[in-house]
Amino acid sequence: MIKTILAASWAIGSLVLTAPASAFTGQPSTKPLITDSVYTKPYRLVDVGGGRRINLYCRGTGSPAVIFSAGGYDSSIAWALVQPAISKTNTTCSYDRAGMGFSDAATRPGTSANDVDDIHKALQASHIKPPYLLVGHSMGGMAVRVFADRYRDEVVGMVIVDGAHEDQSTRLKTIATPEALAHWDDEGTDTSCMDALKDGEIPKESPLYKKCVGEPDPRFSKAINDVMLEYSAKAKYQVATTSEMHNFWGGASADETRATRRDFGDMPIIVLTHAPHAPAKGITQQLQDQRTVMWEQFQNEVAAMSTHGVNEIVPRSTHLINYDRPEIVIDAIHQALAIAAEQRAQRVATKHAAHPSEALP
Repeated sequence: MIKTILAASWAIGSLVLTAPASAFTGQPSTKPLITDSVYTKPYRLVDVGGGRRINLYCRGTGSPAVIFSAGGYDSSIAWALVQPAISKTNTTCSYDRAGMGFSDAATRPGTSANDVDDIHKALQASHIKPPYLLVGHSMGGMAVRVFADRYRDEVVGMVIVDGAHEDQSTRLKTIATPEALAHWDDEGTDTSCMDALKDGEIPKESPLYKKCVGEPDPRFSKAINDVMLEYSAKAKYQVATTSEMHNFWGGASADETRATRRDFGDMPIIVLTHAPHAPAKGITQQLQDQRTVMWEQFQNEVAAMSTHGVNEIVPRSTHLINYDRPEIVIDAIHQALAIAAEQRAQRVATKHAAHPSEALP
């Protein structure tokens, strides 16, 4: 289960941060794609300070370690179709942000910077050493940029999967319809899910249960859906997601991302962009085309932050490329790892030529 974002979010012109694939295609899967029981319970709860813990799921061995950051409303399960393949050759770690999934409740605002602080502490506590290759989907795409800026010497590459952009709200607003403009800030100011809490959770009989908690996701097994619906109804999840959306649309996370560097040198940055935007009810084809072009421009700007940056267009996919086309994400990660390995080999060769008796650490 992943909570379906209000349909208005899509019509508004702001990209949905995450939602079930069936909500876009209208064709739910007949057989669950994700059944691994690892997503039905905490894997490893790591103390990130003050006794607060986040759920960290690491598997595989090999350097660089590949670190996965999920999109809004999502958790480590976002990478269930990608992480196993990468873990065959590299250490991999996905995680649940504070208040999400099996992690403890958040004790501070849900911003990109706080997210980065948590996962970096968790990696250190778990002895997952750099270098890191960072992979982020949607809102997680902003978090990995903040991570790479803050810990530049620890990061050898990024793969950004249809990443959210710090300026998407203001720039998409310029092509929004009058109806959309009337509801433009709803996602960042809506407190209805918080108001629906009763005795620490949203009861199933609440008229807001479907909106705030969701429904079983056809991609997941019943066991996984049961657990996800249970924790998504809890206050800690509703507090966390409300805070994340407020800080995304309200500006804190966008400001943190905007403040990061615009030049990552030759670090491989592979951006995956779903296009074209599918037809939507009440939206003209002309407006959809404008949104497709603008969204591609957001991604191009991120790819341009490196001399080894590229934006790859992914057809036959929704915003959820990691669920719809996981093979594309896997291939992009392999590309970034290969470029990083080649760059390291070149540095070793250059250093050896200049100082034959020294080795690059």
